[in-house]
Amino acid sequence: MSKAHVIGFGKSGVAAARLLKKEDWEVVISDSANADILASRNTSENFLHQQQELAALAITVKLGYSLDLNDADLPELIVVSPGVPWDIPLLVKARELGIETIGEMELAWRHLQSIPWVGITGTNGKTTTTALTAAIFQAAGFNAPACGNIGLAACEVALSQDGAQGERRSTGTSLPIDWVIAEFSSYQIESSNTVAPRIGVWTTFTPDHLARHKTLEKYYDIKAKLLHQSQLQVLNGDDAYLSKIGLSQWSNAYWTSVKGKEHLIGEKGFYIEDGWVVETRLIASLQEDERIVEVSALRMVGEHNQQNLLMSVAAARLAGIEKEAISAAIREFPGVPHRLEHICTWENIDFINDSKATNYDAAEVGLASVQAPVILIAGGEAKAGDDTAWLAKIKAKASVVLLIGSAAESFAKRLEEVGYDSYEVVETMENAVKRSPSLALTHQASVVLLSPACASFDQYPNFEARGDDFRVLCLKWVGTRD
Repeated sequence: MSKAHVIGFGKSGVAAARLLKKEDWEVVISDSANADILASRNTSENFLHQQQELAALAITVKLGYSLDLNDADLPELIVVSPGVPWDIPLLVKARELGIETIGEMELAWRHLQSIPWVGITGTNGKTTTTALTAAIFQAAGFNAPACGNIGLAACEVALSQDGAQGERRSTGTSLPIDWVIAEFSSYQIESSNTVAPRIGVWTTFTPDHLARHKTLEKYYDIKAKLLHQSQLQVLNGDDAYLSKIGLSQWSNAYWTSVKGKEHLIGEKGFYIEDGWVVETRLIASLQEDERIVEVSALRMVGEHNQQNLLMSVAAARLAGIEKEAISAAIREFPGVPHRLEHICTWENIDFINDSKATNYDAAEVGLASVQAPVILIAGGEAKAGDDTAWLAKIKAKASVVLLIGSAAESFAKRLEEVGYDSYEVVETMENAVKRSPSLALTHQASVVLLSPACASFDQYPNFEARGDDFRVLCLKWVGTRD
């Protein structure tokens, strides 16, 4: 029996282990974190259930363990979870030894490549675009699950497809998967060699994850890899970096612009004009424009969400989806949790959860999307990047900044360097939420905004847990004032 080793005991790793076992591999799944740490990142009940489920499948679980390639008994295949750096010495050595090393998305692709994929990547905007794209495809009657860096692990989709095929053979009732709508982080692209979507979408490109990827050029090349391997490409023409490269590298792409047709790159794409999303294309050498959906159908605020709308509509139209289904889906789309998510209102003050803003550019967009003056909660585990525009937006829109997490002191220093001294170091989310209402009243602020500009790993297992904590604390605080 062939041996496989899965690194990472998260949802992606567990799904990959189950999929390999279904293929009759002898599977070991490991994580360098011990059981206590892993249980703290999840509910202890769910963690225990996962262990029991894997044990029942005869999958070996090794926690607090790192694969030793000096052993005589080596695996033929290593599958890497998204959070594991691709260039750590262990994986470099594995590849040198000729051990096939792939990511969880690549494993899923090998099971699902007969189904068309929409592959969505970008520094910011990819989660909203993925969720909206999936909603449109589903409104059109497709079984089109969202997966990858959002929702389900891709291998969970592969497992469900295998199950559906078996059920269809026996009952003829289960629906097959028609499209896979997959969000790809740079980490997931890096470890996926053969993934080739039918439609590739690139939302934005700004410096991020440079601690891992080292240079902007390497980060760009990783993102570009997914688009180059896609049959059709959709790119955000309003993005400064992508538009600068433009037709020189993406001559056959479909471009988008919220600024109107005159700003569109090339002769085919999607733009906004007179409050409508418009599709333009060349038919028999003639330019043809067609209105698809009113922009006002989208409930989410901000120009960045109009860009996300354009790219989702582009993917849908390239898949042949009719205007009516697109319009219906957009009108019903509620938005994405943790991305400018309205939590509650107290004394005309809106509490907004933007926990997914894990870098400076996303946090700047968050500030730009809400009404000033703002009480801003920021901080966490700082990332490398250019904070200039974010700091300028703080000076323009924030009455007070409440600083939390390990970045609090360094952020305070940066704020002082740009001449902004209306900040408080409050350390924890609980302290920030307790302090924010009185500050909002004092400064007549209309919004309390959590938009951290940081990763969450200093205090939380992920940005979702951080946003959930903010939600619980806000609702608890407001609930005691009713």
